[in-house]
Amino acid sequence: MNLKDKITADMTAAMKAKDAARTSTLRMVKAAITNREKEGGAAITDEEVLKLLRSQVKQRRDSVEQYQKGGRPELAQKEQAEIVIIEEYLPQAASQEEIDQAVAAALAETGASTVKDMGAVMKAAMARLAGKNADGKTVSAAVKVKLSSL
Repeated sequence: MNLKDKITADMTAAMKAKDAARTSTLRMVKAAITNREKEGGAAITDEEVLKLLRSQVKQRRDSVEQYQKGGRPELAQKEQAEIVIIEEYLPQAASQEEIDQAVAAALAETGASTVKDMGAVMKAAMARLAGKNADGKTVSAAVKVKLSSL
């Protein structure tokens, strides 16, 4: 069963269980998948679904940040709950140790020595972390720490 079918089946199960929050979140994800398929004109692959899910999580994290700044904790909490549901379909997040190893390897590979080289290091590090669901902000922070200590 591919990821799209799993999301559809889980959405149906959530509807039957009358789990409103889960149903709503999975409906939004399914709608995003359907829209992406219409744009591309073909069925979406599991890799594209994972990319879309990461995008959905990133959007919600940005929303959480905005809601907290705006003094709307109830909306931030709702977005946080949606993130938890969506992350169930993503591979386990990369650990800090894995991120540090990827950054160290990327530094060695690119020969970077200043913060100006950050773009090249980020590109190499993210390529090494592909498929491990690494958060870009965490990787960026690790790269800054390593480059500033050189």
